[in-house]
Amino acid sequence: MIKKGILSLISFFYPPFSKIMPLQTFRYAACGGSNAVMGFFIFVTCHKYVFNEEQFDIGLYAFKSYNAALFVSTCFSFVMGFTLNKYIVFTTSNLKGHIQLFRYSLSLLLNLAINYFLLNFFVQYLNLDAVLAQIITTILIIGISYISQSYFTFKVKKTPDHHVL
Repeated sequence: MIKKGILSLISFFYPPFSKIMPLQTFRYAACGGSNAVMGFFIFVTCHKYVFNEEQFDIGLYAFKSYNAALFVSTCFSFVMGFTLNKYIVFTTSNLKGHIQLFRYSLSLLLNLAINYFLLNFFVQYLNLDAVLAQIITTILIIGISYISQSYFTFKVKKTPDHHVL
């Protein structure tokens, strides 16, 4: 029922975009955009209000507030992102669910590493505000994420054609 509602909502807004992008790309943009907004909201909330823009000490290591916020937001984005991509965007993938989950995890770890390094570079070396740095980083990672999910995580496995002679 939720799936049907999400698909209906996306289909309602698709017609003006139908001449410039395929439905799957529009679905990815809609689902990925909503996931990015949710992740950004969690990032800002954690950075500013949960961690109060101060270090978060877990005993063995003290995280800068923006790094701790990044990890918290990634945990939430992981669940929502995988679910939306599997059931709304990449529905033609014929890979088994556990393979998709494993590949999505690998893709997410790559994106997290890139996000972590870019975020720290922008904040520590370019002296950008952590929130602005996260916005820029998210924009840069969107393309990498789409490519890895289209051609790796949720790809359609080619099956041998059976020709009748």
